[in-house]
Amino acid sequence: MSDPSAQPWHTALATPPRDDTDPLVAARNGFFRGAAADADVRGTAARMPFSGELTVLLEAEYGRSSAVPSWQADVLSREDTAVASLRRACRLAVPLTPEALLAHRRHGPRLAAVLTEMWPDTVRRHGEQYAEETLRHLLLRGVPDAAHNAFLLDCAESAGLRPLSAAEAAQHASCPDRNARHAVWRYLHTLPDGSTHLPGAGAAVDPYERLLLQPPTLAGQGGWPATGIVVAQTMLQGELDTPGQGQSGGLSVLLGGLGDRLALSAGIGCVLTVVTAGHEGLERDPHLLRERRPGHWVLRLPIDAPASPQPHEWLAHRAALAWWATHLLGTLPRPVDLVHVRYGDDGSLALARAADRSGARLVFTATPDPHRNLARKHAEAGPDDAERAEALRDDLHRVFCADRLVDRADALVGIPGRPGTRDLLRYFPALGTRYGPAGPAAPPEGIAPYVPAEQEASLRQAMLEELFADGDRCDALAPDDRALPLLLCVGRLHPVKQQDLLVRTWLATELWRTTTLVVVGGGTDRPTPHEERMRATLGLLLAGQGAAARRLALVPAMSNDGIRRLERALADTANGVPAWYVCPSAKEEFGIAVLEAMEAGLPAAGPCRGGVPHYLQDGVNGILLDTGSATDLARGLHRLVSVPEERRRRMGHAARATVTERYSVAKMAEALRAEYLAATGEEKEGGS
Repeated sequence: MSDPSAQPWHTALATPPRDDTDPLVAARNGFFRGAAADADVRGTAARMPFSGELTVLLEAEYGRSSAVPSWQADVLSREDTAVASLRRACRLAVPLTPEALLAHRRHGPRLAAVLTEMWPDTVRRHGEQYAEETLRHLLLRGVPDAAHNAFLLDCAESAGLRPLSAAEAAQHASCPDRNARHAVWRYLHTLPDGSTHLPGAGAAVDPYERLLLQPPTLAGQGGWPATGIVVAQTMLQGELDTPGQGQSGGLSVLLGGLGDRLALSAGIGCVLTVVTAGHEGLERDPHLLRERRPGHWVLRLPIDAPASPQPHEWLAHRAALAWWATHLLGTLPRPVDLVHVRYGDDGSLALARAADRSGARLVFTATPDPHRNLARKHAEAGPDDAERAEALRDDLHRVFCADRLVDRADALVGIPGRPGTRDLLRYFPALGTRYGPAGPAAPPEGIAPYVPAEQEASLRQAMLEELFADGDRCDALAPDDRALPLLLCVGRLHPVKQQDLLVRTWLATELWRTTTLVVVGGGTDRPTPHEERMRATLGLLLAGQGAAARRLALVPAMSNDGIRRLERALADTANGVPAWYVCPSAKEEFGIAVLEAMEAGLPAAGPCRGGVPHYLQDGVNGILLDTGSATDLARGLHRLVSVPEERRRRMGHAARATVTERYSVAKMAEALRAEYLAATGEEKEGGS
């Protein structure tokens, strides 16, 4: 891990690239250079129509002075001021005593996250005994408050401290506050005699509590090799084998294929894909460890929620997730050597803490998200919008989380794109000194090869017959429309995927008269709020659109094999369906679903923002779309449908060649294997 005694970032940075239009970039460059950011932020705000609230929050967090000017007082809440001050102290590695740090514990969840980040360094600097005595004083003599006592016990557990005896803690083991009693149970598990003070299994009210009262031991599983490093890759949102449902998207497909391939690589003993399981998943299947493929295991971390939390909800689950990860990783047949996290959020920070406590190396995939769109996103929102104000603070919190992961990671990688990972330097100024002007490595991403079924030809025909069975069905098209150009869109139902924008544009431009549209995605058994809202929006768009509705099929999410089989059936010219793959997302970090469609031989149309332009060449193997508005998307769709058939076929052939030659999961696995072996110091062993 990073040396806590090393200089803070801002004392050793080369001059980062300038940016005169983005106040977030200006503020961060000023801060990490050690110069005052105030002038940069204010000057940028004067030139651009950015939210005054954003300017104030940036000055409070990145400005030279921690004092709050009187003109900012009506914008900043007490929590805003404390959060900004402590984030600055955390980034600068300013030492705080346990009393000074914990004095802020009552200000809110975002502040609690900063305190959680600073707590380990406070314990190291001031000693375990001092920290333990401070916790005991607050627990026994402070104002009784279940939530804040739970936070104090989580602080104790995370640092291996014992401020309360088992008997003292057990007095709160049956607390009516669910989060508080869970914190007591986690703490009791760390004490030598703590388990004897836990309630009996009958006190559990659901599968999660049953597991928490009697955490399983995972040692003894067969099939774990004695040599090679053990790699854990995390996917905390969604489920591994249900792409297109809930929060499961391209990452589940990517990590499934990548883990399968990595497990076969030289120097890799086995791969562990870490996912989460809420109450519903634990009720269906209480087992926490299973082997997906030879050498590729799936570990499910229990979550106290019906299903995987939304990104902004990880704050509430961070302590429990870190505890579960530390416990379960510690009971595996072999210790984990390396943990790879991919999102800048509290869930990844929880896994980073577990990696630290387990002695594992940490790798982080850094992306300029939400950084690159933060300023404009919040400039365009109304100043009196309470939901927008909360979203702004959530985004600034994610920026802080990403900074902490960058600081703590033993190695960083980026996502390939244009201009490579150099774009990261604008948003993470410290990376210029750490990795030079080109930024960190960006291992190529890729997809696993498609394996045809025994009756592949008949299965493809059956899929097409089902798709063109009946135009009166909401999930099918009319047989007579089979010869029309077909637009296929696959993905989870989510605002960022913009299926509603695609359907609205398709209707408004009257493309429904000359094309069909197939939208695949979304679960049906346990729809998420995003899925419910998207389906409701699509329903309103189609209301009274009888003729158009017959040419639109809304198909529930399929398995990855099913999607790739359908794409191959549509790409086969013998089937007579001139098809395009259309991705209307606001952005795609990379776009695994786009790559899979191209690999099947479908020409693709994807967003010009994000990673898609890295492999989709406009007019060569597909079409780049401006998905920023209905007007821009309409222009792109009209261009798409005007492509002559022979050129469309050539684009499909070029698309397949692009993926086949450059984007295999084997190349991705090999590149990451090298990064992992280097991070763990096993290069020679891995290459022998």
